[in-house]
Amino acid sequence: MDAISNEGPLDGPRLGEIPADVAEVLSNRGAKQINLYRALSHSPEIVRAWLDFIWTLRDDCLISRSLRELVILRTALRHDSSYEWHHHVLMAEAVGVTAKQIAELPNWSESSAFNGLERAALELTDAICDGSVPPELRAAAASWFNEREYVEIVVTAAAYVMVPRVLAALAVPMESDMEVGDSDA
Repeated sequence: MDAISNEGPLDGPRLGEIPADVAEVLSNRGAKQINLYRALSHSPEIVRAWLDFIWTLRDDCLISRSLRELVILRTALRHDSSYEWHHHVLMAEAVGVTAKQIAELPNWSESSAFNGLERAALELTDAICDGSVPPELRAAAASWFNEREYVEIVVTAAAYVMVPRVLAALAVPMESDMEVGDSDA
């Protein structure tokens, strides 16, 4: 077994150099080299896999991008992730999430800003954030989502529960030169 290298203390943000092939992919997509990618770049295989996985969730699902962005923003709120919130607010607005929905997302269950499908997705997201999806909630979701859509919404919510935990554990700082939502996180 290889020894784990000690590059220094883990008491602050450790941002690495983005591998050239990853930088090229980001450039070709018009994506920014954000600090999350820099932190993950200490393991080139992880940053490559991360981008493939997260971008598949963001770009290759049947569930609408606006619904996925609502789910992502809800996970950011639930996990107090200002980084994810910062990076996804304008993305959400760009795909049709309204300012009213964004403002009322903290108390979505009492809001009239969300339709039945959005409410089902947000309820499911909250359950995933809590760590348990009861059978009755899975059954209720079946009236809103087919099997593929259910998998997509569940995996999107679960993946974006992971993101704030990774950000916190790696102490990833917010980019100082970015506007709210100016990202590809």
